Amino acid sequence: MKHTVKRGETLYQISVDYRTPFSSIVRANAGINPNVIYVGQSIEIPGFPDPNTLPYQIEVSVNGRWLRLKRDGVTQKQYPIAVGKILNQTPIGNYIIINKAPNPGGPFGTMWMSLSKQGYGIHGTNNPSSIGHAVSRGCIRMHNKDVEELARTIPIGTPVSIHP
Repeated sequence: MKHTVKRGETLYQISVDYRTPFSSIVRANAGINPNVIYVGQSIEIPGFPDPNTLPYQIEVSVNGRWLRLKRDGVTQKQYPIAVGKILNQTPIGNYIIINKAPNPGGPFGTMWMSLSKQGYGIHGTNNPSSIGHAVSRGCIRMHNKDVEELARTIPIGTPVSIHP
């Protein structure tokens, strides 16, 4: 899987975001100077499939408060969501699903799926009345039955596009 370097990123932060050892990323990118990366540079992230080879994509509208599951570009289902509040906004950008954890405990409902941005994910909730509102600390909340269905459907590496 390829990651395109964005402004302000370091190779170390990229390794943290993908939960991939720094040394593994350096090894996968022969000849790279880990201290000098540049915006637009393509970095190989080992251990994840090329998202272009996967049939599913996730599109999230923060303002619309919906998440669409697409298969080969065609919407299969749309789910209502909760998003980040003003002080903890949901991050805009393109990510992938890097892991899934059933029954994570706490306020995360019955399923957690990490995004390739440290500290953010798509998860269930123990407060279903929050769906449709901007109330989270930046994560995307779904009804438990919806996030379980989504997690059963998509593979690790599924691309997630979050836009306003």
